[in-house]
Amino acid sequence: MTTEITFENVGAPNVSYYTPIQDPPPGTPLSLVKHKTTQSNGEITKEFPPLFTPLKLRSIILPNRIAVSPMCTYSAQDGMLSDWHLVHLGQFALRGVGLIFVEATAVTAQGRISPSDSGLWKDEQIAPLKRIVDFVHSQGVKIGIQLAHAGRKASTGAPFIISKGQLCPEEYGGWPDDVVGPSPIPWNENHASPKELTVEQIHEIEEAYVTAAKRAEKAGFDIVELHFAHGYLAHEFFSPISNKRTDQYGGSFENRVRYGLETAKKVREVWPKDKPLFARISATDWVDNGEGNSWEIKQSVRLSELLKDLGVDLIDVSSGGNTPEQKIHPMAGYQVSFSEEIKKNANINTGTVGLIRDPKLANNIVSSGHADLIFLARGLLADGNWAIKAAEELGVLIRTPKQYHYAIERFLIKDAE
Repeated sequence: MTTEITFENVGAPNVSYYTPIQDPPPGTPLSLVKHKTTQSNGEITKEFPPLFTPLKLRSIILPNRIAVSPMCTYSAQDGMLSDWHLVHLGQFALRGVGLIFVEATAVTAQGRISPSDSGLWKDEQIAPLKRIVDFVHSQGVKIGIQLAHAGRKASTGAPFIISKGQLCPEEYGGWPDDVVGPSPIPWNENHASPKELTVEQIHEIEEAYVTAAKRAEKAGFDIVELHFAHGYLAHEFFSPISNKRTDQYGGSFENRVRYGLETAKKVREVWPKDKPLFARISATDWVDNGEGNSWEIKQSVRLSELLKDLGVDLIDVSSGGNTPEQKIHPMAGYQVSFSEEIKKNANINTGTVGLIRDPKLANNIVSSGHADLIFLARGLLADGNWAIKAAEELGVLIRTPKQYHYAIERFLIKDAE
């Protein structure tokens, strides 16, 4: 019997150029090169390392637990992304990660960190984002976007042009006289003196998140993440260090988290029910000035419980960024304990981030149940092949793009024999 051979190339949909359908997508574990086995009832079972197991969030299934963290590159013009972003983000779709995030994307022009930030405050910004989404999807990979408002840390310059956090004047595209925050307290002497938001303005920013989320849906994103961390607007409301209000948005814990919860509720109502919603938070201010005088892990657990009740599916756990008085001593996995505490006590999926470069450490974090996703930033900038090398080190052969098949997969199999 003769098997019919077809030479037909079937292209991926929604892209204007030919690229084959990647099924399964890059990053999918295919086989164990070095068998990891467990014994139960006398039977030996081969298992993939937890870092290379799928994660289901609503209708989205990630092939592994490696995520590209949102990384500001300060390379947009009027909020529009460019070929730089297509190449920067597109490279990861070829390299075995399970999920890619677009950098912090401002929901208003005044909510940008710098004049060169990504934005989604107008319809014209949808198309450049959709181009990136379509390419990532053509490779079978999932992509999310982080929606943000910088609050009192807005209108600064790109860190590779001037000192990080230096106020950007109007002649260079800044808006130093139109920076806002929960209270009129600057982050430091190099930042703008923010204007205290009125209740009406708070509601307008909440609605800006809603509108941006609708645009993100039009662009085709799989996940939206709300940026509630790093001393930006929501975190400024959360922390007593930066929030001195005496109305319904200040004072008690319930009042300080009100803006974040209202924003999450409104976005969840318009974001498709079958798509996940994430929130990135700073678990602590890293300031020891007495209990209740700063933002702490106990409050982060309470906030995470409330966000879960509103339909948030995963807490992306970072820390710090709200005050120059913070005392941080970074080391490999230094934020994992926060993720573990939130996951355990708020009973919600978590992601962890921060100097996680060792694949064995990343795998142990997932296997120990301390986090469900590992977010990588600088590690992937230093080595875009991190996921492929991590799989090799952990004894797994993962899928790579069909165009790379013979160069990578066959090489790894031969090398392991």
